[in-house]
Amino acid sequence: MQACGLIVEYNPFHNGHAFHIEESRKASGADCLIAVMSGSFLQRGEPAIIDKFHRTKAALSAGVDIVVELPYLYAVQSSDLFAQGSVQTLNEIGVSSICFGSESGDITQFTKSYDILKQKNAIYNNTLQKKLDLGFSFPEASRLAYQDIGLAASEFDLTKPNNILGFSYVKSVLDYSLPITPLTITRINNDYHDQTITGSIASATSIRRELLKEQDIPESAASALPNETLLQLREYKLKAGVWHSWEAYFQLVHYRVMTMTEHELAKIHGVDEGLENRIKKTGQDVTSFHEWVNKIKTKRYTWTRLQRIFVHILTNTTKTDVHQIKNAASVPYVRLLGMTETGQSYLNTRKKNMNVPLISSLAQGKHPLLSIEEAASHAYYSILPVDKKKAFHHQEIEPPIKV
Repeated sequence: MQACGLIVEYNPFHNGHAFHIEESRKASGADCLIAVMSGSFLQRGEPAIIDKFHRTKAALSAGVDIVVELPYLYAVQSSDLFAQGSVQTLNEIGVSSICFGSESGDITQFTKSYDILKQKNAIYNNTLQKKLDLGFSFPEASRLAYQDIGLAASEFDLTKPNNILGFSYVKSVLDYSLPITPLTITRINNDYHDQTITGSIASATSIRRELLKEQDIPESAASALPNETLLQLREYKLKAGVWHSWEAYFQLVHYRVMTMTEHELAKIHGVDEGLENRIKKTGQDVTSFHEWVNKIKTKRYTWTRLQRIFVHILTNTTKTDVHQIKNAASVPYVRLLGMTETGQSYLNTRKKNMNVPLISSLAQGKHPLLSIEEAASHAYYSILPVDKKKAFHHQEIEPPIKV
């Protein structure tokens, strides 16, 4: 069986994701689609609106055959580490291709750009560092460095979020010489950061924005969501009592910061250049998460970067923790969240040839990354009422979902 990999977050699963699944199957000709999905917290430093198990059910019902979890240390990171963990996970489970959505839609632009970057890497790194020293954010400094080596926006726009992620996926495949063919399809009808819903295919950002305004699912959001996603959203809200957003964690992360010393804060991954002092100082009189981030945000420290830092504060993820995955040749395990009958057939033939353990619960391994995963899970469910927390934590040791 041939497998194609998808790198996803499904926050929540929407009609655009269903289109991606359909087109990926066509483009790859694969028998089995395998999604590596962020768990409790996401690449841009946000809590998932519903937990990974309900998102897994929605994905499996829509045509994904296997869902595996991207370890937390890779998931809440900038594009390069996020891509490294995602691509290495898919490689371990044996995909022959990956297919991602992009604003470009032309894979040759990604591979040609990679070749240019390899040839002019010294110039790129030199410009990047100069711009960072001038106080530019990493995305802006990187854009200017790409421009300096001839990767002009008019030819291949590396300011677009899906192009950025896609380029990172292609770099990971080629840097590690993996036997994976990268494929891309054009993202249609909406932009990644669109704030409003204008049709049946809308950005996850706009859908979450509408969901978090209401107690129930508004018609505008419902029109952009498959029926199974509607079911999983309502089921999770009924059982947990919440849809997750940063404001629900404000009191907890505020308590964490205000009871930590500057020295302890400085050990947290992403807290650099004296930022611990600014975080502590601004925390003294803020009343919401949104207000807090706005007070800290600068040209250099973007909203996304600060959200990631706050996730790491919440989970007590240190620079030392993250150091263990940088430049790692592979992920230490693959965690299975769910599968269909097709997915189970694929795993029955593949798992004996895997170089790392295939696990389905936090109780099955002793790797340090699993301890960090457990901490992330506890942090994620911490906002639930006491009588509900235990039931949701129990999911971490249950067998994988089968549909």
